[in-house]
Amino acid sequence: MAQQEVFASVLKEKRVFRPSKSFSKNSYVKSMREYKKIYRDSVKNPEKFWAEKALQLDWFRKWKKVLVKKGDFYKWFVNGKLNVSYNCLDRHIGAGNGSKTALIWEAEDGKVKKYTYSQLLKEVSRFANVLKKYKLRKKDRVCIYMPMIPELAISMLACARAGIIHSVVFGGFSSDSLKDRIIDSKAKLVITCDGSYRNGKVIPLKQNADLAVGKCRSVKKVIVVKRCGNRVKMKKSRDLWWHQEIAGKDIKDKFNAVSMDAEDPLFILYTSGTTGKPKGVLHTQAGYLLYAYQTFKWVFDVKDNDIYWCTADIGWITGHSYIVYGPLACGATSLMYEGSPMYPKPNRFWKIVDKHKVTIFYTAPTAIRALMKEGDKWPKSCSLKSLRLLGTVGEPINPEAWIWYYNVIGKKRCPIVDTWWQTETGGILITPLPGATPLKPGSASFPFPGIVADVLKENGKRAKPDEGGDLVIKKPWPGMLRTIWGNDERYKETYFGKFRHIYLAGDTARYDKDGYFWILGRSDDVIKVSGHRIGTAEVESHIVSHKAVAEAAVVPVPDAIKGWVIYAFVVLKRGNKESDRLKDDIIEHVAKHMGHIAKPEKVQFAEDLPKTRSGKIMRRILKAIAEGQEDVGNVTTLADPTVVDKLKRERIQ
Repeated sequence: MAQQEVFASVLKEKRVFRPSKSFSKNSYVKSMREYKKIYRDSVKNPEKFWAEKALQLDWFRKWKKVLVKKGDFYKWFVNGKLNVSYNCLDRHIGAGNGSKTALIWEAEDGKVKKYTYSQLLKEVSRFANVLKKYKLRKKDRVCIYMPMIPELAISMLACARAGIIHSVVFGGFSSDSLKDRIIDSKAKLVITCDGSYRNGKVIPLKQNADLAVGKCRSVKKVIVVKRCGNRVKMKKSRDLWWHQEIAGKDIKDKFNAVSMDAEDPLFILYTSGTTGKPKGVLHTQAGYLLYAYQTFKWVFDVKDNDIYWCTADIGWITGHSYIVYGPLACGATSLMYEGSPMYPKPNRFWKIVDKHKVTIFYTAPTAIRALMKEGDKWPKSCSLKSLRLLGTVGEPINPEAWIWYYNVIGKKRCPIVDTWWQTETGGILITPLPGATPLKPGSASFPFPGIVADVLKENGKRAKPDEGGDLVIKKPWPGMLRTIWGNDERYKETYFGKFRHIYLAGDTARYDKDGYFWILGRSDDVIKVSGHRIGTAEVESHIVSHKAVAEAAVVPVPDAIKGWVIYAFVVLKRGNKESDRLKDDIIEHVAKHMGHIAKPEKVQFAEDLPKTRSGKIMRRILKAIAEGQEDVGNVTTLADPTVVDKLKRERIQ
């Protein structure tokens, strides 16, 4: 199916769903008239707008200047001092909410653990003292490689409390991916787990961590959480058990939050790029926290009695901003779940909603499509009456899945906030506001206040309605990345190299006659698999590292469940024979060295790839072939145009 066919239903979508009067009445932003006024004021005088919002946080010292620009680099709340952990914990306790539930954790086996704000502060403070014991200091880096367990959130908040920069690595990534991220950040300490549970099986995280750390000179200590009780090797003088360290007699319940400059680094989060090396996206203190706070508050319309559940993994930016920092900064109750949506049955998500009386549910279109495929009987076996608001994140949602989500899960009463944003943006940039925005299935709707979004053509001129082009953000916002860790030039080239002083998102989009934004997909060589960004160069590098492979090129193809999957064209070294067994071996090779999320769905062997005379692989042609297009475009620039017909004949259906 061609890409234009994938989005055909979006382009024809004309249904509009308005929020109920009762929902709008109780919302922070109650109407489109109110949204438009707030938006106009926010873009007319953004410094005044964000300064007013920043007063909602607790500051150790107020800023002297709201925004300072230097080329494509921006600083917010200059000379202001605060602490992110303090704003997420202490200030709520000081306001008398220490007994309110901060985190609800449900394990894959159904066990539940809850932390009040006071209990969470105690755990965070004790672990911050453990970090201090091992001489971790302000601006040192700690790498966190863990599953969805409470210690992951506690680690992050403890690092923030002590002024230590954390770098969380998704627990599904391989040892090679972990190693690359540790080396780039020069992390001194790694926090991991003996294992994690997935679909009833134990995944040996400590084993992966050992393989990575063994190649990283910067790491001095490894702290290990005992989660599964499986046997692991503990290296003497390096490895420490979490439970023993945090229970130490010398570890106190109190740790005074370190005063941090507004622009001090908070965390590094690696995201795939178009080169083989992942990008270390750097977020700082005050601007990131404020943006996560304000977007969470308005987009999810959160109230004191809400039970909020984001199903993302904290290893991704969604989990950072909308499981940990945004909800806790707002004093909300945030739910974490360890397992998969299908375990032990496809009604697990819906049973959790009923069990904990979840009111706000935020998940990915990939999960929605997978659950929709299982049939309506699973959600209909549950009440779901507690739900009042639904959300989607990670990729565009097709209208059919949106309608199913609205009708079957939301019972036609819950607005859906279809949110667009990125690791780099820190928080949601384009979204409905649920009490104000009439919803069009498949559209992310309008920019959040303070965000100046647009669609530009290649020549830099604004695209016409429904014309499509590059999605850009024309003015800075507090939550934006400050740079790529250790590589300012790559930051400038990647995000500001195409249009002068304008942020390039790397997505294509269009806006319709009513001003609604529709996200169409990636414009660079990054593939979104199940909402996760995978760099083509990184995948190709791992395929070529297989002993039988000479060359490889990967492209995205549409998938009904995952949105996009990876289709690999592979040229073998002489002496190797094509076989299904070799295909499977190549796929497993990528899974082993990069992670299962990155493994190709399809592998097509080829004698050669379509290349220009200068040797550049023409991926647009490969993408057209993989999608089954008869017309693959102009092939006159190819060194050998006959390659195309053979690839088309041998395409995998």
